[in-house]
This record gives sequence, structure tokens and C-alpha cells, in this order.
Amino acid sequence: MTRLEHFTTEVDTVVSRMRALDAGWPEHDGVAVFNRVYLAVTQEVDRRLDDGDFADGRAATTLDVRFAERYLSVAEDGPVPACWRPLFQFRRHPGVRPLQFALAGINAHIGHDLALAVVDACRTLGCEPADLEDEFDHVGDILVSLEERIREDLMPGPDLLQIADPLTHLLGAWSLERAREAAWSAARALWALRELPDLADDFARRLDAAVGFASRMLLTPLPD
Repeated sequence: MTRLEHFTTEVDTVVSRMRALDAGWPEHDGVAVFNRVYLAVTQEVDRRLDDGDFADGRAATTLDVRFAERYLSVAEDGPVPACWRPLFQFRRHPGVRPLQFALAGINAHIGHDLALAVVDACRTLGCEPADLEDEFDHVGDILVSLEERIREDLMPGPDLLQIADPLTHLLGAWSLERAREAAWSAARALWALRELPDLADDFARRLDAAVGFASRMLLTPLPD
């Protein structure tokens, strides 16, 4: 087995763990909604790895797996950071729509977990964040390309949202692209602070809290 095949197998393991979670949750559970979205993203990354779309498959796979492990550690009954707490608290709230659940999970995962995953991957690979920028951008491009499909699949009805629908305004306040840019800046800051663990921990806690606040806003219960 080559080194790349070994790392690709790790992605397959991540996919299997997400499928197992999906099988154990009710369809309309808010975390299950996000899990299905993330499963689709991970399968797309896996497909592109198999097709050789990434210039450095080992780096891309390492980043993808470390990123997924951040979510899986929470979903598989681990400690729940502040960024994930709103989704887990509101996962069965009848006033929250599926699209809100999906975007709150994406916000937590990109806004907080992605920055830490870049640092994790750099430590695993013995490299700098700049060495992972191409892989970071490629994975981010996949997420952005799928965002439109996610919104279409989870829209509350066959018609486009009306301007008066509160969900229109709520969704307009959040951008995946901005979240991705902020995650890259946070990753670089955390890496620069790696020799100052107290400052790095404080930065990570504040990032966690800020992302959690945004997730809570995305999960504002809305009228039917």
C-alpha cells in the first residue's frame, strides 16, 4: 500500500463513521441534517482525491481527515465546544428549519474547526500553513460549489424565498466565503502563536465563543 493509499483509506474511514451516525439519528434531527451535508462534501473530496485533482494528495487528505475528526469527536459523544453547542441544544427545536441547521453546522465547522485542523495538519506533516494554502483553497472551493446545492435542497418549499420571509434576512447575514477567509486568518494566527501556548489557548477560546454566537443567531426559531 502506498502512502497516498493509506491516507485515502483514512478518508474512507471518516465516511464510514459519518454514515454510522446518520443511521442512528432521526431524519429531521438538526445534527443529522448537517451530517448528511458534510457526508456529501467528504465524499466529493474523496472522489476528487481518487481522480488526482489535488496537486499534493497526501497534504489534502491529511487536512481533510484532521478537519473531519474535529466534528466527529463532538458528534460521537465527545466534549461539545461553544461553537457546536447551539446546534446540539436546538437540534430538535420545531421552529428551526433544516437549512438553518445545515448552515449552523457549517459555520461551526469552518469558523472554528477548520483553523484548528490546519494547525493539526501542519504538525502532522511538519510544514507551515503556507504549504497547505492550495489544498485549503481547493477544499474551500468544493464547499462553496456545494453551498448553492445545499440551499436549494433545503429550501422550505418549491418556490424561492420571498423578501418578507425572515429566513431570507437571516441567511443574508452569513457568508461561507467570509467564514473561510476568517478561518485561514485564524489558522495563521494560531500557528504564529504556537510557541506561546497561553496566548494560543486564549485566542482559540475566543474564536470558539465568537463562532458559537454566530451559530446561535443562525438557529433563531422562525415562524412557519
